[in-house]
Amino acid sequence: MRIIISGGGTGGHIYPAVTIAREAAKLADNCEILFVGTKHGLEADIIPKEGFSFATIEVRGLERRLSWQNVRTLFTTVGSVWNSAQIIKNFRPDVVIGTGGYVCGPVLLAASLLKIPTIIQEQNVIPGITNKILSRFVDKIALGYQDAAVYFTKCRPEQIVVTGNPIRPEVMSAKREEGLTELGLAPDKLTVLVVGGSRGARSINKAMSGVYNYFSGNSQIQILHVTGQSEYNSMVGNSKQSGIELSSAGNIIIKPYLYNMPLALAAADLAIFRAGAVGLAELTARGIPAILIPYPFAAENHQEFNARALEKQGAAVVIIDKELTDSKLIDTIKRLLGNPEVLSSMAKKSKELGCPQAAETIARLALSLKKP
Repeated sequence: MRIIISGGGTGGHIYPAVTIAREAAKLADNCEILFVGTKHGLEADIIPKEGFSFATIEVRGLERRLSWQNVRTLFTTVGSVWNSAQIIKNFRPDVVIGTGGYVCGPVLLAASLLKIPTIIQEQNVIPGITNKILSRFVDKIALGYQDAAVYFTKCRPEQIVVTGNPIRPEVMSAKREEGLTELGLAPDKLTVLVVGGSRGARSINKAMSGVYNYFSGNSQIQILHVTGQSEYNSMVGNSKQSGIELSSAGNIIIKPYLYNMPLALAAADLAIFRAGAVGLAELTARGIPAILIPYPFAAENHQEFNARALEKQGAAVVIIDKELTDSKLIDTIKRLLGNPEVLSSMAKKSKELGCPQAAETIARLALSLKKP
């Protein structure tokens, strides 16, 4: 079995691709996998470190407005489709999978023109422009959310498969006791995990300063806050200026970055997150109730739509970024943690939305498309 996987630009497109690749390698004998990306994206660094073969094409993303840059990009895209076709002809894949990002556009289009079976994986409730275009050419569309199906009404029903979004296997194998011990958390307190993404989130961090003040020294609640590298020092400094000595507070841990997020998820009773597709997939797989604060500048405002999908099912509470204040966040935390029945119900609803086997489902779908 030979598979080409393309996706890049952000970790949200790359890590699901890696997870799918590893599942495919488990399921298929003599499975050979080639990743295709750009030499400027994160994939150029991540994919070789993950041990996979990697090829590059030159391609740019379209701006979301009429511009001369878009005209130049279209000419570049024609060349990248030709380059993709050469890579495909040389590698001779049985199937080609795209996990998002503009880089997968030329690759999937070339594969389709060469009559190679193709899959695109749409992670968000609101599809990206690349996947909207590709949906007219590919064989299968693997959706992270059922709600996204309404944006593919021109597709054949048999094209669409709701698989959920792939997550790392470590997310499910991590144990709560191990997470508590590794992170220095108390087993007799409710744990609030706060993560704004790998670079942090300034609005969330700003509101958390007030949360520290309110919950500092609380005997029932502990907070693990991942600030992002760039804001860690200022958060620690602000805490000291507010009279909070983190080492003696006993229930507040601030970290710039977590290298083992699965352990933190295993220890969490409540999460405060942005609403990226991968993060939400991990939360729901573990059944963690959440306060979601969508990133307001995401393309097509897709993070708010992702968050609303969880809120609609009773798995999360959504606070819009422009409405976020420390007092609103404090009140929401108090309301949820102070009502065990509500928290338990949210956890159950979250778990029902989780798709921990999504990567395996997509890998099996890919194997099923191999021509005799």
